[in-house]
Amino acid sequence: MKHLLSALAAATALGACPAHAAGAAPATAAATAAPFARGADVGWVSEMEAAGRVFRNRAGQPEDLFSILKEQGMDAIRLRVWVNPQDGWNGVADVVAKAKRAHAAGMRVMIDFHYSDSWADPQQQTKPKAWTNYTVAQLAAAVAEHTRTVLAALRDAGVTPTWVQVGNETRTGLLWPEGDATRHMDNYARFVDSGYGAVKSVFPDAQVIVHVDNCHDNATFRWNFDGLKKHGARFDMIGVSSYPTTARNLTWQAATAACEANLNDLVARYGKPVILSEIGVPWDHPDGRAVIADLIARARRVHGGGARGVFYWEPEAYDWKGYPMGAFDGGGKPTPIMDAFLER
Repeated sequence: MKHLLSALAAATALGACPAHAAGAAPATAAATAAPFARGADVGWVSEMEAAGRVFRNRAGQPEDLFSILKEQGMDAIRLRVWVNPQDGWNGVADVVAKAKRAHAAGMRVMIDFHYSDSWADPQQQTKPKAWTNYTVAQLAAAVAEHTRTVLAALRDAGVTPTWVQVGNETRTGLLWPEGDATRHMDNYARFVDSGYGAVKSVFPDAQVIVHVDNCHDNATFRWNFDGLKKHGARFDMIGVSSYPTTARNLTWQAATAACEANLNDLVARYGKPVILSEIGVPWDHPDGRAVIADLIARARRVHGGGARGVFYWEPEAYDWKGYPMGAFDGGGKPTPIMDAFLER
């Protein structure tokens, strides 16, 4: 997601979205009974609060962000984890503190491992500095150790995540260059599987997600997940990012339609549930509420029981680090975009 901060216009190329794969297994039963998640990634919240930012409810009154999100129909929180961040934000202690707040608010939690000291996305999958000279075997072991350490800290704090991502937007793999999927699909699969095993060793019931961006690009999803499957990587759920207004050469309506077709294909082809780990639209987009409402509606009608939920990426980010795709206005109040999460 970080790449959108500086290059929103440079959305990557799209691919075709074929019809459901014939004869594929239905989605697994895991998590089918869980309620559809309406959530937000709020990794910036503690940093924003430390900088003096105030969040306000629809009446304009200062209020805790988690309470505001619940009032807007959200019931889940997503948090990114960095290995050794320079300023501490999104490190273990910061993530545990935010997860405890989400848990106290009665919200489910998704943990998003970047396996980097900073942002990981299709443009950058930089190894943590401490792992720079590791072999492939050592990298796989480090993935497992880091995953277990963070999750054990959450467990000790009384937080049980519902979902855990092993990697963030790993369209082209993770832990470059060794885990560059375009050159070393086998290593990429090995790292994913190492993370999977580590998650299950701490939280056996957590749903392990592999997350790829550009939901409208079915061809890339097939290439990525076919490669993981070929090399034996385990995962429980497929996560996607969808930012329809940034899809190159597509209207937002065409992008959401292509995303729905892709989600249906993924469920049919791999027999796994899907979840929209990241969605977003410019905070002042004239069709903002309609875009998000359309994505939610399309997710809910994906065959095999529908997608498992949607997470807005950093809705609270108003006037923050130049990011234009939050869902709060300049005064720190929810915009009408957030009302899409109230619709049932």
